[in-house]
Amino acid sequence: MSRLLAPSQAWLFGRGVDLAVFAGSALASVGLVLAASALGLVGDTPLWAWVLLVVCVDVAHVWSTLFRTYFDGEELRRRPGLYLAAPLVAYLLGVLAYLGSPGTFWRLFAYTALFHFVRQQYGWVALYGRKARVSDTERRLDGAAIYAATLGPVLWWHANLPRDFWWFVENDFVSGLPSWVGTGALVLHGLVLVAWAGFQGTRLVRGEGLQVGKVLLVLATWVVWYGGIVLARSDFAFTVMNVLLHGVPYFALLFRYARGRLAEGGYGGLAPLVRAGLPGFLGVLFVLALGEELLWDWLVWHERSSLFGESALVPPADLLALVVPLLALPQATHYLLDAFIWKPGREPALLKRLGWTRGEGEGSPASTAPISGLAIPGVTD
Repeated sequence: MSRLLAPSQAWLFGRGVDLAVFAGSALASVGLVLAASALGLVGDTPLWAWVLLVVCVDVAHVWSTLFRTYFDGEELRRRPGLYLAAPLVAYLLGVLAYLGSPGTFWRLFAYTALFHFVRQQYGWVALYGRKARVSDTERRLDGAAIYAATLGPVLWWHANLPRDFWWFVENDFVSGLPSWVGTGALVLHGLVLVAWAGFQGTRLVRGEGLQVGKVLLVLATWVVWYGGIVLARSDFAFTVMNVLLHGVPYFALLFRYARGRLAEGGYGGLAPLVRAGLPGFLGVLFVLALGEELLWDWLVWHERSSLFGESALVPPADLLALVVPLLALPQATHYLLDAFIWKPGREPALLKRLGWTRGEGEGSPASTAPISGLAIPGVTD
């Protein structure tokens, strides 16, 4: 069968990296959950696991956006309005929400994060499909499969509140959804995934092969969302399932981008961080993430004195309306900027920096695909 009829593998980063960051992240999550009892990880997430999963993956991946944005002087000069407006808008919205009530702030923040997490998985599968030049039918099925794998468990979660875990804080999601809605959501999500799997099976029957990376991505997404929400019985299980598949591939994306930008002479005085390789890249992110969490603990949570030390700083309630949105600003800005900074159709140099230019045998349609995060439907989707 001709190459035009059979999808190429179209690995995003390369076979080994794709398998490691997508399938590997899911397998690591499952392995940690299965070993939880033996490791003493039943119930709340212990301190060492919190540092490893939340600080070094979840929070650090937020800060990695700096290598795409504020660490790059040329990029700042190219779109100064965006990089000034994004944090200002995010902060003002956060303050207004918190002035309404702390619950309103955390609810808005939780649903924004949820949307971001779902859309990032869609961005990966859309890029896989477009690099392989799949049909419109398969592209729609791929999207439906990702939305089913993520939103099905989320709707079930809303219909089965309270659980032993929350996204950010207790009661951040809206409760009261009838249980039958959750059951129906799981049934529908199963039907969509069976239809998607059936379509992939027909490709094999017709001798057209599978795009292995994409198939493993969809499978990994379902495993961690269904396992981390429906099957999870502890905060640790939800945390490990929630953060690895989201954060680790994003590290790969940003590190690939940073190396490409460095090859162009980017980053100026910060270039040694990238030139030092993965240790330098991750090291600065871990330091920033730990610093952020220290401020959260000293000013707001006061929960991890064994790591951060005792703090006598207790801002008054009215001042927290300014402090909490400020501490949340790196994450909020990350969510907002991801809607704009991964648009290859508007910035051809982006593909070159990522090593996804024409002529690599992976198909030119990648130049119109959103890469990650909050892609805007109808623009480059």
